[in-house]
Amino acid sequence: MQTRSRIHADTPSHQDQFDRIPDSLVLLVLNKVADVRVLGRCSAVSKRFNSLVPLVHDVYVKIDRVVTVDADSYDDAPNLSSPNPATSSPISSSSCSSPPSNPSAIPTTLAVEASPSPQLSHHSPAQVLKNFTHIRHLQIELPAGDVGTEDGVLLKWRAEFGSTLQNCVILGGTKIERKPEEGNENIPSTEDDGSIPESFYTNGGLKLRVVWTISSLIAASTRHYLLRQIVKDHPTLRSLVLTDADDQGTLTMSEEQLKEFREKPLNASTSANRTQVPASNMKLRYAPLLELPNGMELQGATLVAIRPSGEGSSNVGYRKEAEAFLSGAFDGPFRLAAKTLLKRKTYLLEMNGF
Repeated sequence: MQTRSRIHADTPSHQDQFDRIPDSLVLLVLNKVADVRVLGRCSAVSKRFNSLVPLVHDVYVKIDRVVTVDADSYDDAPNLSSPNPATSSPISSSSCSSPPSNPSAIPTTLAVEASPSPQLSHHSPAQVLKNFTHIRHLQIELPAGDVGTEDGVLLKWRAEFGSTLQNCVILGGTKIERKPEEGNENIPSTEDDGSIPESFYTNGGLKLRVVWTISSLIAASTRHYLLRQIVKDHPTLRSLVLTDADDQGTLTMSEEQLKEFREKPLNASTSANRTQVPASNMKLRYAPLLELPNGMELQGATLVAIRPSGEGSSNVGYRKEAEAFLSGAFDGPFRLAAKTLLKRKTYLLEMNGF
């Protein structure tokens, strides 16, 4: 009788080397990934990844759309603020008898596309982040800047918030372009004593800066208001940065400011879904023409520093803190522009809360 032989599978002589990598090292890699969409794909790779992704400390969320709360179509979503204001301005200045108005804030929400397909639903950042339990550093990027400007106009802002506005700086210019070649007869004169020329008050220059200021503050306070649920859901947060793809505005909150945001009641505006801007003092600096690196120049260069009223500006520590914030608010050539403008003569204005 012929015997039958059996075939047995060989026992693996080696284990998966990836399993030998400790979770702490895998988390270091996942923290470098940061992008919430990529992390979502990573969580579907294996059970181990699925358990580690929620423990990531650094997360980046790119917002696809800013939509109106009651909008029937995401495609019709307007900006957070309009460049064409319609109500009275809270800024008072003896040099501006008819101050411009502030833009109307529109009730909005943020949406992250789950898929490129327009048939699939969108999710708010709070929904996207709900499964992350250990976020320490969060960066959110909006699809565009909030304040509409004409071509060639420069407008950038940076704001710090706790439960309300703590610091804001705005850098603007009526035109940014490459410096004309030498010998061009149309080159404007850069000789001045640091004072604002009389034409600044008569040709609408001051009025334009007021519009920039109010528009930027409304954009910042609207962004701040939209962060309520995210800050509430993630007590481990140590820093939060909200930017936009146009690099127009940046809102930041440190660990102490986030703690204040959670503990103090939010003072919301009665007319719109945004945080109320407190009464503030403003310092305006101006240069008719400012040379930038790489052969660029900025016409009508303006730096506006804003801080809530009632905080002692005579304190030495306060002055150093404020100067450090203004000097480091922007990057590249715009940081140099801000530092140069800080040396110019300062003009004081007051702004009511709104």
